[in-house]
Amino acid sequence: MGHFLSGGPNNHPACHRTAKSHVDPQSVENFRRKLKYFFMSPCQKYRARGRKPWKMMLQILKIAIITFQLVSFGLSNEMMVTFKEGNIVAFKHFFLKNYQDRNKDYALYTKHEVHDHILYIINRYLHLQDLTVDNHAFERIDEVFTPLSVCQELYRHANILPVNETFDIDPHVETECLYFYPFSLFKKDDLENDMNLTLDFQRLLAVNIYLKVKAINLQTVHYKELPDCYDFAINIKFDNHAHSGKIKITLRSDVQIKVCKDWNVSGSNLHYQLIVLFDCVVICSCLLSLILCTRSVYKGVLLQFEYITFASIYHNKRVCWSERMEFINGWYILIIISDTLTIAGSVLKICIQSKELTNYDVCSILLGTATMLVWTGVMRYFSFFQKYYILILTLQAALPNVIRFSFCAVMIFLSYCFCGWIVLGPHHENFRSFNTVANCLFSMINGDEIYSTFTKIRDKNDLVWMFSRMYIYTFVPLFTFMILSLFIALFTDTYETIKRYQKHGAPLSELQAFIAECKDPPNSGKYMVDEESSTFWCLCAPCVNCT
Repeated sequence: MGHFLSGGPNNHPACHRTAKSHVDPQSVENFRRKLKYFFMSPCQKYRARGRKPWKMMLQILKIAIITFQLVSFGLSNEMMVTFKEGNIVAFKHFFLKNYQDRNKDYALYTKHEVHDHILYIINRYLHLQDLTVDNHAFERIDEVFTPLSVCQELYRHANILPVNETFDIDPHVETECLYFYPFSLFKKDDLENDMNLTLDFQRLLAVNIYLKVKAINLQTVHYKELPDCYDFAINIKFDNHAHSGKIKITLRSDVQIKVCKDWNVSGSNLHYQLIVLFDCVVICSCLLSLILCTRSVYKGVLLQFEYITFASIYHNKRVCWSERMEFINGWYILIIISDTLTIAGSVLKICIQSKELTNYDVCSILLGTATMLVWTGVMRYFSFFQKYYILILTLQAALPNVIRFSFCAVMIFLSYCFCGWIVLGPHHENFRSFNTVANCLFSMINGDEIYSTFTKIRDKNDLVWMFSRMYIYTFVPLFTFMILSLFIALFTDTYETIKRYQKHGAPLSELQAFIAECKDPPNSGKYMVDEESSTFWCLCAPCVNCT
């Protein structure tokens, strides 16, 4: 009966000793056979009991339908992103005077240019609907148009005299705003006089121009989808915080997608109904998969408790967590998470298609993550073919060592990030912020940005130049040649170990050794017994009469 039936200590409870002495070898063998059946592959279970691998076929079906659903939604999402980005580029050309796409650093340097550009933006906004080539319009709330606002951020008081090297500043910031309503009776020639805008450049920190523009994404009509309505909240900022003689101009736009209040697209109902029907098929498939996988996890938990009781009574041992977790199939947990995300994403997608909601980003995250997990979850079925499953086995075996190694590597990486940020930040654009330092150093580990990092600091003072060379000359060899090589070596050694196990056999856990004593092949017919009759609790029947 194997090592589980070996003798226990003398202080073992009387009931356990009686049960052990009256153990039915056939019941133990049935329990062992039940465990072996639980860990069989779907094909082996089909040969053992004739049960078709419904879960496997369902997962393969899910790959096809969920991928098709993702591609369909991806095309809609792409049209939304294209429309948003196209409008932002159009706004830059429309509102920023003499703007060119190649202008990465769009800035002004004279007072006249600042006044002229502000006047230009206001004129463009007031004549928006006469000039724009698209269906842009002003925002209107309760029959009142939303105005364009020009807001100055100013020091409360500032008296700066560079010639005397003196200054007197009250750092409290005040905001002053002017409002311009569409269809106002401003004449183009007299606008500068009428708007009464005065800029005190000694006190000036920034000029923010806020305006709102509405638009409708009509390109979706060509794909039989209902259009969305967009609200663009545009902020044009003249940044003078540095007081360096350079006022940088940036245009940013926050986009809010809304459901159009009234719409009608001829011939779109049938296409919309087919999309909703397909999404319902996806939801039903994932719901069925969720039920089946949850049922399998539940059965695994019950069998785990049964095995723990068996080991406690007949071997007087506690089952370790590694053996307990063998009953919990992590791939089923992954599929359950994937099904949950797909159902939530599909419901949200139906709401978006019906124009009840417009949460494209949330839906994209749900469906994208779910599709990734679906494709990854199918690798569970490669576990029954060890040669094709070697990648997962290697990652699983190397993970503990990789985590411990990564802790040390991350500490060293962070030390270089902080040092580079403080020392080289004032002299090199790649080190201006902690985020850019981390991105630059990570790129250098992969062989990028090394030459540009060297050359961009060529003309600095000798002390900084020497430090930068020491900094880079120590970082590149340490991470590229040493840490990265050791990191790769962890996986290489684990890979060789897995290959050796596949060739000569891996060491078995006590659970696997106990199951291996069952020599009955799947097609022997001995697995056709009723599942309930082979449960372990019948092994404890002698305990009922134990007094």
